[in-house]
Amino acid sequence: MTRLYAILATVVLAVGLGAMWLMTRGGSDDKFAQCRSSQIAGGTATIGGPFELVNAKGETVTDTDVITEPTLVYFGYTFCPDVCPLDTSRNAEAIDLLAERGQSVTPVFISIDPDRDTPDAVGDFAYNLHEKMIGLTGSAEQVKAASKAYKTYYKAQDKSDEYYLVDHSTFTYLVTPEDGFLEFFKRDDTAEQMADKVGCFLDQT
Repeated sequence: MTRLYAILATVVLAVGLGAMWLMTRGGSDDKFAQCRSSQIAGGTATIGGPFELVNAKGETVTDTDVITEPTLVYFGYTFCPDVCPLDTSRNAEAIDLLAERGQSVTPVFISIDPDRDTPDAVGDFAYNLHEKMIGLTGSAEQVKAASKAYKTYYKAQDKSDEYYLVDHSTFTYLVTPEDGFLEFFKRDDTAEQMADKVGCFLDQT
């Protein structure tokens, strides 16, 4: 029995040392490890990427035109009765909190309702929420491609009703020009929590 205990102890010790090695050596490549609170299946590289959309001036822009500094990206629509205004207002508040700490971040609003959200509509919606917020729309194909890149979901209800709603996911994505997608935020994250976490990432860049 004593020998069995010795063998088990050796196995436990080996497993423990292996785990420690992974944490100290295997995870050292991720400079943002201390900031992350979410796990992404397949890794962060599977989210985000190139897109081509239309800005408030009617100009076609790409992700490199829009994401020129740390950016909070949100997919929604201007006719959204409650969720989108609350989420984007919170994002705007987080941007202001970060600005007070000397960290500049751009909020971006991407419409998933291109049939109704003209460039003027997304432009007005974005500006009324924050003077730095960039509103983007596009053709159905352009919007679908951007949504697919960020793994978002949306589905319009019966469009025979001019006041139709659009079901959609409500994540906000932190993206930088250098590192791409870094983190996502859920609806229950407060502006303060977002600012703290975004600040953590920016401190590591």
